[in-house]
Amino acid sequence: MSKLFLLSNDQWAPSSRICLGTKRGARRVDDRRVISGIIHVLQIGCRWQDCPAEYGPSTTGYNRFNRWSRRRFLLKLLEALAGAGAVTRSTSIDSTYVKAVNRHSV
Repeated sequence: MSKLFLLSNDQWAPSSRICLGTKRGARRVDDRRVISGIIHVLQIGCRWQDCPAEYGPSTTGYNRFNRWSRRRFLLKLLEALAGAGAVTRSTSIDSTYVKAVNRHSV
C-alpha cells in the first residue's frame, strides 16, 4: 500500500480550532482523517469512491466536502491549512491534453 497523506500534529493544530465538532447521530468519522482524504482527492484528482478507505467512507468525504463548501467553512479550513504549510494556496489542474473540436466545422 502506498503512503497515505495525513495531516501532522503541527498542520492539524490550526485546523482543529475551527472544525465543526461533533454532532448528535451516528458515530462521527475523525475530522483529521476526512480532511486528509478530501485533500487527497483534490490533489490526486480521483473519484470519491476511489479514495482509500483509510480516510473514511467515500460518502463521508463527499458529503462533508459538499456541506463544508456550501457553508464556506472549507475556505477557512484550507486557508488555515495553507498557513500551516499543509497545502499550497494555489495549484494547477493536471496536464491532460484534450483536443478541442469545433462542432460547426465538422
